[in-house]
Amino acid sequence: MSMTKRFFNLTGLRTRPSQALFRHHFTRNQRLPLKAGLSGKFILYTASLLGASAFTLYCFNSRSAIHEYFICPVIRFLTPDAEIGHKLGIWCFKVGLSPRLFFDKDDKSINVGVFGKTMSNPIGCAAGFDKDGEGIDGIFNIGFGYVEIGSVTPKSQPGNPKPRFFRLPQDDAVINRYGFNSSGHQVVFENLMRRVSKFLNSYSTKNQKSQVNLSLYKNKLLAVNLGKNKNGDEVKDYLSGIEKFQSLSDVLVINVSSPNTPGLRDLQEETKLTNLLSEVVKKRDSLIDNGNVLGAKEHKPPILVKIAPDLTEPELASIVQSAKDSKIDGIVVSNTTIQRPSALITKDETLKQQAGGLSGKPLKPLSLKALKTVAKYAKDSDLVLVGCGGISSGKDAIEFAKAGATFVQLYTAFAYSGPGLIAQIKDEITSELAKEGKTWMQIIGEDNK
Repeated sequence: MSMTKRFFNLTGLRTRPSQALFRHHFTRNQRLPLKAGLSGKFILYTASLLGASAFTLYCFNSRSAIHEYFICPVIRFLTPDAEIGHKLGIWCFKVGLSPRLFFDKDDKSINVGVFGKTMSNPIGCAAGFDKDGEGIDGIFNIGFGYVEIGSVTPKSQPGNPKPRFFRLPQDDAVINRYGFNSSGHQVVFENLMRRVSKFLNSYSTKNQKSQVNLSLYKNKLLAVNLGKNKNGDEVKDYLSGIEKFQSLSDVLVINVSSPNTPGLRDLQEETKLTNLLSEVVKKRDSLIDNGNVLGAKEHKPPILVKIAPDLTEPELASIVQSAKDSKIDGIVVSNTTIQRPSALITKDETLKQQAGGLSGKPLKPLSLKALKTVAKYAKDSDLVLVGCGGISSGKDAIEFAKAGATFVQLYTAFAYSGPGLIAQIKDEITSELAKEGKTWMQIIGEDNK
């Protein structure tokens, strides 16, 4: 056997020497650039995927600056009709396109003991944002310790004619005259029941029993704000709301202070208010043994009344007396104002003089003054005071707490600054309290002692 044949037999190459060597070397040499090309594409695709994932996570992190400095301004630019912007925001919270506060663990220094429970933090979302209870979970997930939906009226009603919601961006304020637009008790009831059913079907029996809050979140509370229909009965409409939502809410709020429903604010008069609140408490107490939708045998949600800032000291004193006499649990101070403070920066008189309630930063001096007056007359009672109106920072929240607020609520500042504001406020409160060497609970009413 020739040396050539012996070589190819030993190497296993059975074809002609020239062809075998060609195929062997050609194939091997061609594989190298092919592998290099595939590796390059793989690295490129992987980097693109990781980059897209990182950007998505960034966008869905409520702390990201993109919300305040890009997304919210773009939404305002694209929706000159402020009501459309409002609806878009609620839709995002409803369908899960809203950001969330990752690793949301509040410092113990900002825990709040209230109504026999613990709230993880003192920042609440005020009524008026999620009127029909559509985006509750999305709102809780950006860090709020308390969410108040509504106002909800017994029958559905469209509210006032449009336009009825106006931005004053130079003042970080808005004017609204929605007029209790509401889908009505039944629709909101079904929205809440849908959440509860989903919760009960997705958690073990053990977790169901350990979940004591109707918010469906540990150490967070859900409130339903109740209103009356435009032509509704001033007592029966509220009693209907108590009956409908008693088993579904951690807190029930009686709204007698919207400036956009004719005659509503007249209910703040002492005799009328005492009668209304006494009937509300009586109805609540008659339903205690019905329990709640999570299976509790007894359920007694606290009753709060929400009042206006546009009241004199004697009027505020009479409201506190009504609250004491009727044995409700607290007062929310305050709703929007019909005043137009001289400090407003907005020059457009037509815009400033739109009918409706003003909210946002310009409201703060009025709501804080009203809170201090209410705290003065409620000093020797067990009434829980809730601060609301113009709060946009941790220092604002602390100022309201020292004036007597057990916790606070905000809405307009959140709409302007975006979801990251909640984390910022909580961080600022935690930092300020650390400097003072105190907890949130220790500073409540500090200025009134």
